[in-house]
Amino acid sequence: MRIDVLTTFPEMFDRESPAALGVSIPKRAQDAGLLEIYATNIRSYADNKHEKTDARPYGGGPGMVMTCQPVWDAVQAVESSDPTPARRILLTPQGIPLTQELVEELAQEQRLLMIAGHYEGIDERVIEKLEPLEISIGDYILSGGELAAMVLIDAITRVLPGALGHQDSAIEDSFSEPRTCNSDGNEINPKILKKLNLPQNAKLLDCPHYTRPKVWEGMEVPKVLTNGDHDAVAIWRLEQRYKRTQNRRPDLL
Repeated sequence: MRIDVLTTFPEMFDRESPAALGVSIPKRAQDAGLLEIYATNIRSYADNKHEKTDARPYGGGPGMVMTCQPVWDAVQAVESSDPTPARRILLTPQGIPLTQELVEELAQEQRLLMIAGHYEGIDERVIEKLEPLEISIGDYILSGGELAAMVLIDAITRVLPGALGHQDSAIEDSFSEPRTCNSDGNEINPKILKKLNLPQNAKLLDCPHYTRPKVWEGMEVPKVLTNGDHDAVAIWRLEQRYKRTQNRRPDLL
């Protein structure tokens, strides 16, 4: 997959450590050839000597608005640099909410072009002409779309085949459908599953996780996780996922 990011702060997308995209899973995915990330400075396409990309808003009010011309020209130039068609994305608090389902859909694309706005926003006319998919990562305001783009890139990278150390890691994360087999790949007894009464197609939160030592500060790891019964472990994890989702995010059910 190729991801292009259009921004006025391309240094935020440095691909070397300690930058966010130069460490951990995004770094490994790039090194393995699963992902290519290119940041383009929108300022480079401004038609003025000071590389100014914003102006005062019509109608008055605080802040500055990004102008149409440099955004439009940057998109045209970047898209023409590679023959693979790009799906355009604008990171904005006015967009549709980012969900794991949407992440998995976008991960099927060969190329994405993300536009990270700044200031009060981008002139609506260029948004209408570009017709990007507008995505919001939550009901709060950031200084710009750069951090939102990084969140989206990281989420997409996790579900690319081969990006994680274990093929089952992503499908057992929060917001995934309940898995009905144990760690050996064997299906759990259908009668037991029926007793759990899991809602069909529910998106569940993850279960609690434990590691060594077995006892810490007087708190012991649940015995079911140490008895070697893989079916019992799988059932316990499903039960915990369901209970945790009921208590913390019942809307997912």
